[in-house]
Amino acid sequence: MVIEEPAAVKAKPRVAILFGGRSSEHAVSCVTAAGVMGAIDTNKYEVIPIGIAKSGQWVLASGDTSQWSLSSTSLPEVAASGKTVTLAEIGGEHQLIVTEPNAVPQELGSVDVVFPLLHGPWGEDGTIQGLLELSDTRYVGAGVLASAVGMDKHFMKVVFEAAGLKVGPYIAVTDREWMTDPEAVRKRVDKLGFPVFVKPARAGSSMGISKVDSLEGLDAAVEEARRHDLKLVIEAGIIGREIECAVLQGRGTDVPRTSMPGEIAVAAGEHQFYDFAAKYVEDGAAALSCPADMPDEAIARVRELAAVAFDAVGAEGLSRVDFFYTPAGELIINEINTMPGFTPKSMYPQMWAASGLGYAELIDELIHLALTRKTGLR
Repeated sequence: MVIEEPAAVKAKPRVAILFGGRSSEHAVSCVTAAGVMGAIDTNKYEVIPIGIAKSGQWVLASGDTSQWSLSSTSLPEVAASGKTVTLAEIGGEHQLIVTEPNAVPQELGSVDVVFPLLHGPWGEDGTIQGLLELSDTRYVGAGVLASAVGMDKHFMKVVFEAAGLKVGPYIAVTDREWMTDPEAVRKRVDKLGFPVFVKPARAGSSMGISKVDSLEGLDAAVEEARRHDLKLVIEAGIIGREIECAVLQGRGTDVPRTSMPGEIAVAAGEHQFYDFAAKYVEDGAAALSCPADMPDEAIARVRELAAVAFDAVGAEGLSRVDFFYTPAGELIINEINTMPGFTPKSMYPQMWAASGLGYAELIDELIHLALTRKTGLR
């Protein structure tokens, strides 16, 4: 794939890479940022790493990517600081300001675009996007509504169904329902049939997800999911292969671009599904085949439906769309992820690499799309 050079932007745009955050996916965000910082063309862009501590404080972060590595024994974390970074509009420009008690605020200069590499609530769900919209700051990725819909597995399915996409059987469970009448919830789940997957409605990266094979295991799975989100989605298990497709916004009025579909194979052993450890911690626990071993017409259909899903939620920039491909040849959409894992080993960049667009080129294209997007209502 040939990428054109961005037009009408200054020689070296300043890119603020925003990572960390308050969600349970803090560590994953740090690892994603390390991948991007290690690959971004620093001859072309001036990079400013900004970490968000678990307290919500914004701080100037290290650009040393080794500091943000993930292993089975350690999780990277943005530490709080006596110095706080804020984004303010001064003289018509978006300025980074560093403040600390009893000191004169320090201006770090203007920012051309923010790359919000945040996963989960308070970052991927439209909250950071709303903050950036209020300050007329350009940023990579989906806007407020698309981010919020893409984060909530319940409303995501509602939007998909309205767009004519097929979703699997599921129920949504609110905090009030579980606290006031758990037996009614159990009966609804029992009607779905087993196995089921119990998921926090607004978390990603397989945090808090459990596979439940009988009613006896439901309560423990619900409580585990509720540690991450008081709203849950419980989905009937679907017999089928898990197929993913990477989507990239088209330039101007062009339609969304789609990668060749990929298939995840989880290594035999303790992983019953594509869980957190298989995704991020254990080397060799999962492998991607791209293009997936499917008939040509099925591949074309995956790509077509992925673009439909992207447009259905109003996504911008990037998204990964996941499907189940049944033995009968049916495609059932599972979810859209508007800020998918973006480390070099993550499935989204791997699918684009297999489709002819390398990791550094992909980062460059996403920044180009952000720099050329309009601010305000689009």
